[in-house]
Amino acid sequence: MNNKLLEKVKRISLNATFIILQFFVLLSTAALCFVCMVLASRLSLVIHNSAPRVQWLFFAIISVMVGTILSAVFMRRPLRPFSQLLDALIRISKGDYSVRLNLRGAHMIRELNQNFNHMASELASIEMLRTDFINNFSHEFKTPIVSISGFAKMLKRDNLTAEERAEYLDIIITESDRLTTLANNVLSLSKIENQHILTDTKIVNISEQIRLAVAMLAQKWEDKRIDIRFDAEEMYLCGNEDMLKQIWLNLVDNAIKFSPEYGTVHIDARQQAMGMVVSVMNEGELPEDVLAHIFDKFYQGNTSHTEQGNGLGLTIAKKITELHGGTLQVANKGDGHIALMAGFPTAKAD
Repeated sequence: MNNKLLEKVKRISLNATFIILQFFVLLSTAALCFVCMVLASRLSLVIHNSAPRVQWLFFAIISVMVGTILSAVFMRRPLRPFSQLLDALIRISKGDYSVRLNLRGAHMIRELNQNFNHMASELASIEMLRTDFINNFSHEFKTPIVSISGFAKMLKRDNLTAEERAEYLDIIITESDRLTTLANNVLSLSKIENQHILTDTKIVNISEQIRLAVAMLAQKWEDKRIDIRFDAEEMYLCGNEDMLKQIWLNLVDNAIKFSPEYGTVHIDARQQAMGMVVSVMNEGELPEDVLAHIFDKFYQGNTSHTEQGNGLGLTIAKKITELHGGTLQVANKGDGHIALMAGFPTAKAD
């Protein structure tokens, strides 16, 4: 059953539920009228000598009393789930995302219960990510600024040696470059998120771009004694050359960053029936909760911030991949390796 048909069936079921509730209301009203007529006819024997207005007033009072009782009896149970739902929604609107429902009843009520709890769980997760985003963003900007300010003040001292002065200047330069990189990444991500149409597209040699990315990052993988293995045919893709280059730089840089010393990074590009798949695999595994948020802005699995980076590289790579009609996924391979896989349905061989 496709999604549209399933949604239609759900809508019909929900309408049927409200129709049944309306039927109970009508039934209660009919019962009310019947009971009132019986009571009025019985009590009329007592007040048959009263004036007509008194009789009608007495009938109205009895009707209201009996109607209130019947409404409370017949409608309290059917409306109880909706009352609990309203209370839960009020708590959600006040920021209490821990609220959960435990409704019982018909299939639609149970489904409502499940969907509400799922929504509340997702909202709680989003709120947690929002808090983490603010904390990480503040940390990424504050740390280099504090370093620059602190070492600039130390440079004002007259008793520094030439070596100390050079060291402090190198730190200031490094932290300034870090801020520049962060600002450029934020601007790049903002531009990509607001771009929906690719421009300046042409046929790009993906294999050549990957080799260039490996060469540009040579200092990083040589420092860690990492072995880079890439052996693939010449693969081509129609897209924006500069944007595609960012994908491979970010994927290879991420693999190098989280590889152990003397580790191995495997890069594979292959043509499949549905298109081209590029896989960048490094040694190690990540917890499932980290994998679930690895493409989120400023998210870093290592919360100690000891690793260089600002948690934007993979976010940018994913946005660019999707802009080219592809997908970017991450998975533990189960053999002590983790792989980032970029798939492009529009790929074509040479």
